Amino acid sequence: MKPLRILLADDHPLFLEGLQNLLKARGIEVVGTAGDGFEALSLAQALRPDVVLMDIQMPRCNGLEAIRMIKAVLPDIKVVMLTVSANDDDLFEAIKSGASGYLLKNMAAPDFFRLLSGVAQGEAPITREMAAKVLNEFARQSQESPSATKSETDVNALTPRQSDVLELVAQGYTNKEIAEALSISGNTVKYHMKEILQKLHLQNRNQVIAYAVQTGLIQPGVYQ
Repeated sequence: MKPLRILLADDHPLFLEGLQNLLKARGIEVVGTAGDGFEALSLAQALRPDVVLMDIQMPRCNGLEAIRMIKAVLPDIKVVMLTVSANDDDLFEAIKSGASGYLLKNMAAPDFFRLLSGVAQGEAPITREMAAKVLNEFARQSQESPSATKSETDVNALTPRQSDVLELVAQGYTNKEIAEALSISGNTVKYHMKEILQKLHLQNRNQVIAYAVQTGLIQPGVYQ
């Protein structure tokens, strides 16, 4: 498997240098570094990384604005927030803007690399604490403004196997664990995930989990 090609975006040079060294030591290629959202967009267009690891609070253009710009022109590039902010508003806005994951800078290095390693397989790097916040928020929204009719129509568009995959994703299974549970290959899981995202009009795995809460497939406390 080819090493991940990562673009880093953060306005703290010392942090960037340290993270770059950590990633390189793990065999991960750092293709470039940016100091603000505009620079991140420019470098993403020029370098086409697999993943952009991006802070939220940056000068000129913050990470949330940068996600929207990057996803508008490069929808296949995954953007993962790496920030000190555990603020609910930042988390929810990042996910709605298309972030594939949300990690905090105070997490332990082994946990960081474990979550990051799943990005290439389509997994969502997000801690259980932050995932629980997302689920609870979407559960609250679904109670205030239910959309059962559309949700049922979307779910009915899935094949039985895709419904199985959706349920396991909603329960927090990785692609590898789904493949083992359903006795299918990893590539088949990826295919079903692509179809699920397309049919449900979703952008990433986090939105699949949130959708599962809205439709009642799982309860919001499942990650807690």
